[in-house]
Amino acid sequence: MVILLALLGACAFALGSVLQQKGTLEAPAGGDDPRFLLQILTRPVWLAGGALQATGWVLQAAALDRGSLVVVQSVTATSLVIALPLGAHFTDQEINRRVVGGAVAIILGIVLFLSAGSPQTGSSSPEASAWVSAGIVGAVVIALLAMSGRRRSGAPRAILFGSAAGVGFALQATVTKEFTTIIGNGIGALVSSWEVYVLIASAIVGFVLQQSALKTGVLAPAMASSNAVTLFASIIFGITVFGERLTSDGGSIAPAVIGLAVALFGIVLLAGSTSPRPSGSTAVAGPTRPQVTGGNFGDVAADRPLGDG
Repeated sequence: MVILLALLGACAFALGSVLQQKGTLEAPAGGDDPRFLLQILTRPVWLAGGALQATGWVLQAAALDRGSLVVVQSVTATSLVIALPLGAHFTDQEINRRVVGGAVAIILGIVLFLSAGSPQTGSSSPEASAWVSAGIVGAVVIALLAMSGRRRSGAPRAILFGSAAGVGFALQATVTKEFTTIIGNGIGALVSSWEVYVLIASAIVGFVLQQSALKTGVLAPAMASSNAVTLFASIIFGITVFGERLTSDGGSIAPAVIGLAVALFGIVLLAGSTSPRPSGSTAVAGPTRPQVTGGNFGDVAADRPLGDG
């Protein structure tokens, strides 16, 4: 049931991300103009994506209430693979051999990680010091990645903003697991619980950063970096906050580590993809900047064809 709920959540996250990217690309303001965050709220396609993201969070919360943070986040990482064909349809993303290879590596790696590692749930009542440490480290990493992303453009910008969003989403998922234990205690308990406010803050931070990553026009790097960092950070949070652990009948967790490495390698392959050529459905409204072909960082990600990186 845990894996099924997490997989359904991954499907909702995947379609939601693609629809939200379509909405951000339709917003007239550029990625450096914060007004685009208000403009997307008037786009029906973006709102539909937001509704799907909310549905995914509910399914994820239900899975976290029943199982390990590491397991749930590992399965949720497959949303990237699910999003690829959807992105090809809605925002003209190209699926080439590199993308296919990355997708296959993600699926095989996660299957090996879950089957060989057998992640186990840990404590249901983490210590306050563990929460404080996780919050401080997470906030510092998010700030550093976001500041670096502001100085980049194209795929590098998508990767840095997506990575920052990934840390926020990992923290959100970690707090969600704690939140599910108090949700049935009444309104008073919710209002007085720190978990509610951290959950809201991490969700808002992740939202803003993820929309900024999607605004670059490159779906694979934006989602790949977000999913990779979310998975990796969730594993760290699961171990350090909840005391979750990997077990193995053979006494070695090496196969699980190899599986995780394969999955992360697949995500790195996808992160090397660039954006599709602008079309009637994906072109960003407003003046078009000159195409940059000789460097790694284009002014507008949607001005370059999708290649192998």
